[in-house]
Amino acid sequence: MPVSGSTNVHPLIKKSAQSDVPYQKLILELPPQIIHFRQNTKVSLIRHHNSLLVIHGIIFYSDYMAEQAFPKGPLSGLRVLDLSRVLTGPFCTMVLADLGAEVIKLEEPGSGDQTRTVPPFVNGESHYFMAINRNKKSIVVDLKSDEGREIALTLIGESDILIENFRPGVMDRLGLAYEKIQTEKPELIICSITGFGQEGPMAHAPSFDLVTQALSGIMSINGEKDGPPTKMGIPMGDVGGGLWAAIAVLAALQHRNATGKGLHVDLSLLDGLVALLGYLAEIFLVTGKSPGRVGSGHHSIVPYGRYPVKDGHIVLALHVGPFWRKFCHAVERLDLLNDPRFKTTANRQKNRVALESIVLEILSKKTSDEWCDLFSAADIPSGPVLDIGEALSQASITHRGLVKAINNPKAGSIDVVGSPIQFRGAFEDEPYASSATLGQHTNTVLSELLGYDEEKLVRLKNDGIIQ
Repeated sequence: MPVSGSTNVHPLIKKSAQSDVPYQKLILELPPQIIHFRQNTKVSLIRHHNSLLVIHGIIFYSDYMAEQAFPKGPLSGLRVLDLSRVLTGPFCTMVLADLGAEVIKLEEPGSGDQTRTVPPFVNGESHYFMAINRNKKSIVVDLKSDEGREIALTLIGESDILIENFRPGVMDRLGLAYEKIQTEKPELIICSITGFGQEGPMAHAPSFDLVTQALSGIMSINGEKDGPPTKMGIPMGDVGGGLWAAIAVLAALQHRNATGKGLHVDLSLLDGLVALLGYLAEIFLVTGKSPGRVGSGHHSIVPYGRYPVKDGHIVLALHVGPFWRKFCHAVERLDLLNDPRFKTTANRQKNRVALESIVLEILSKKTSDEWCDLFSAADIPSGPVLDIGEALSQASITHRGLVKAINNPKAGSIDVVGSPIQFRGAFEDEPYASSATLGQHTNTVLSELLGYDEEKLVRLKNDGIIQ
């Protein structure tokens, strides 16, 4: 097994990685510059990760095995303490877990993450929770108690990354202030996800995906031209925020690899959505005019959008000149190629109404299958408008194995949409671990990672501090 995490690996560590030298003996023999090679951190930061032992980022064999097998991947050896709930934070930690990180999800006593209560249910397990919490361990700890906070602080000391999505100030009130944590563990990466950031005029305001969609301008460009502003069908503020958070954490990891120091990521969901506006924001920035709603169309490109046909709808995306020419040939309307109104992208946009009227008349003559077969043969970007069931069943999705079967302790065998990230030639496609039942790993984590004995676990459970 290769040693990773440092370019200057001490021979003793290499020896341990290649032999059966006990890591306890190794620690005793390591010189001080190895024990303290990163920011003078102490030997107490030596920790286990699944079947590996990690000393300051240097990975080698140990005899520790987790209770449950989790997928291996490029983030194997990293531990994430997940204090988040509902969607944005859990979506971020699911991405990290799918990439191989060990994620310990800390939930509150009673019902746990709020999404556990959202129907529909499969044998009492929420579809919502199962969709975004695979490959994680669940522990239940009361953070409002002194001993619960002590557990959290100890777990933070054993982790590489902390994810939380409380309102600003809550971590302080819980005794988990960022400054305190980073002073005690400077290499820790903290990612704080909020609606509006840690500071600013709306920092303490309540926020949900719907609110950020409204405030970001997203709703103003979503919907039919003559209809009202409409929220996106998926919670893009939350999902997009989770992706931004994962990107930020990976960037912070690279920074830590280079400097030995962690970072505090301050991620605003509103910022994340505004950043996704891209060229639509630029339209306003260069013209002073906000773009409006164009339904399923495109603000700058025509034909581009959803079009009715004999038996439903299809989409066409003729975003460059060659596709426009292919379309004219496919529908046997070569006259359109010579029409000065439609010669260029700019002309087609300027004469949008006239061109759309012609395209609608052409497409009304055939069925969805007829047009899609014709356009596919002509190499024209097009396709039918599928519902979710049809989308999940289509050949492209089944061929790539995006839908994964997992076994949940309560729900039984279920399917989930897996990670779209594939590494060709590396990291075998291992089975996903299901979302954990509430508190499924509390005893395992506290005993095997923190060293709590059975007597202490029983007392903490009886006192309502753990579950």
